[in-house]
Amino acid sequence: MSAQAAPFAVLTDIAQRSRAMAAGLPEQQEAIELWNGIGFVLAGQNYVAPMGEVVEILHVPRYTHVPGVRAFMLGAANVRGRLLPLIDLAHFFDLPRSSRSARERRVLVIEQGDVFSGLVVDGVAGMQYFAADSYVSDPPGVPEIVQPFVRGGYERNEESWKVFSTVELVGDERFLDVAQW
Repeated sequence: MSAQAAPFAVLTDIAQRSRAMAAGLPEQQEAIELWNGIGFVLAGQNYVAPMGEVVEILHVPRYTHVPGVRAFMLGAANVRGRLLPLIDLAHFFDLPRSSRSARERRVLVIEQGDVFSGLVVDGVAGMQYFAADSYVSDPPGVPEIVQPFVRGGYERNEESWKVFSTVELVGDERFLDVAQW
């Protein structure tokens, strides 16, 4: 019996010494709550679409012009077997295009209910993270025509990022009515 007790005693002693010598866990620091979205540029200004409202980001694909539609609708593209209407967001808002080249333009693909559409923007700035406490309800520099679609903004490094709601855009009759007549 003592032969079996000796190894157990040795293991118990090792466990006790390990606990006594173990370093404590680091003190938990206060976590900063973050908000994130997809950053994009429109008419030289920074915007961010909430995560979940943009399903994909694409280079502007080849598209076919559709006769009898308003000028802001560039046409329709075949993206993996689905027809994607392409809307020039700057033209929709009658805003000047920033000095970026056509190669830098991107498409933010949105899908909400029955609406599947591609918003052509001047450029995409990728995922953007903001401290939740940097939220401002009335960000500066929002063009009046874009105001109904902006849901506040975030300030970071002396830059203002306006939160652009694609849900509000899809609910707007002007967006859905692409017929020229």
